[in-house]
This record gives sequence, C-alpha cells and structure tokens, in this order.
Amino acid sequence: MRRKSRRPDQVAETVRQIIADALLTQLRDPRIGFVTITHVEVTGDLASATVRFSVMGEETDREAALAGLTSAAGFLRKLVGQALATRIVPELRFELDRGLEHAARINQILGELREEKRD
Repeated sequence: MRRKSRRPDQVAETVRQIIADALLTQLRDPRIGFVTITHVEVTGDLASATVRFSVMGEETDREAALAGLTSAAGFLRKLVGQALATRIVPELRFELDRGLEHAARINQILGELREEKRD
C-alpha cells in the first residue's frame, strides 16, 4: 500500500505564505481589499492549487476581490515558481471561503434562539 505524499501539503503551505505576503507587500489592486488566505489545497501531481480566501465586507466586495485575485493569478504564479524547488508550478484557482460567513450566521441564529427562550 502506497503512503500519501506530504509534498502537496508542503507546497500548499508555501503557496499560502507567498500569496499572503504578496497581498501585503506587492499587489496594489484596489479590488483586493481586506483579503485573508484561509486555505490552499494542491493536487497530488502539483499541477493545480485551489486558493480559498475570505473578505470582509459586502457581496460586491467579495466579487471584486475574486476578480482582482483572478487577474493577478499569473503574477502570483510567477512568485510561487520562483520560491518552489519543483519543475511544476501549480495553476492557481481562487475560491471564496464562506466558512467564516456560515459560522457568523450560525452564531446569529443561536443568539436569536437564546433571546426567544428568555422571553
């Protein structure tokens, strides 16, 4: 039985660090406001990386951030390629991570239920 390689996880963490750093220091796109890289998942063959992110603000802010990140994907991939010691540099695909949004909604509902119970 073949063991799962740790390499995709290592590459994913490197990609996360590079993109997070680039957001702070190199990207000047106004569409990319308060973006946080929450998770990166790299395929076993290292050919593709799904970058999940969250954004503070309204739905229009989220859509603008996605457009900004998508347009910067080539530049970010170049940065990743310079940092990785691999022949293959993963294609970057960005997805909005709605986990924090869902957690906030659940907390809101639970709070409302507690208020109703008190009444």
